[in-house]
This record gives sequence, C-alpha cells and structure tokens, in this order.
Amino acid sequence: QVQLVESGGGLVQPGGSLRLSCVASGSGFSRNPMGWTRQAPGKQREVVASITSTGSTSYADSVKGRFTISRDNAKNTLYLQMNSLQPDDTAVYYCNTGPAPGYWDYWGRGTQVTVSS
Repeated sequence: QVQLVESGGGLVQPGGSLRLSCVASGSGFSRNPMGWTRQAPGKQREVVASITSTGSTSYADSVKGRFTISRDNAKNTLYLQMNSLQPDDTAVYYCNTGPAPGYWDYWGRGTQVTVSS
C-alpha cells in the first residue's frame, strides 16, 4: 500500500511562487511514475506534470515554462516548483503515482493553492 502526503500549498499573489512536496510511504516509489493533478471548482481535472522513474518529465501546456517537477528517490519525495503563478492556477493539487503517467492508482489528500491579490 502506498500513502502520499502533500504539503506546501497556500495563498500567494499573482506572479509569486510556491513549492509543493509529496512524501510517499510504502514500497516501489523509485520504480513508478509520479505526477501532480489539479482540480479547480467548475473545471476539468488536469494532469499538471508527471515524471518517470528515470526522470523524464512532461507538462500540461498551461504550465510549461512555469512549473518544474522533480523527485528525490532517496527521500521518497516528489516536488512541484511553481513560478509565475496566476489566478487560473488556483486549485487543489494532488500527488499521484501509478503504473503510467495519467493512470494513477494512488492519490494524496491534496493541498490547496490559491492565487489571489
């Protein structure tokens, strides 16, 4: 069983930055792809970014050039560095893992990110 715990969300002004973290417990962290998905009220769920076990990354067009996903397998931790945040980035951000990017078997409880002046 895998457990994922996110942290790092909060309130930030437009143009600001936040760094999300996700600590994974259980086996197999380093072998599986991981990612971040966000859900905003009234909007479709969106896979923001994903990273494979070998470090290959992919991003939604909406965040390319602003967000960076990374992982530290020694610490069982996934990160999402978010820069140049905009109000449209406001959402609950979930940490995920599973057999393939976008095919997530496990979800954290989420962390709220609010971008507002």
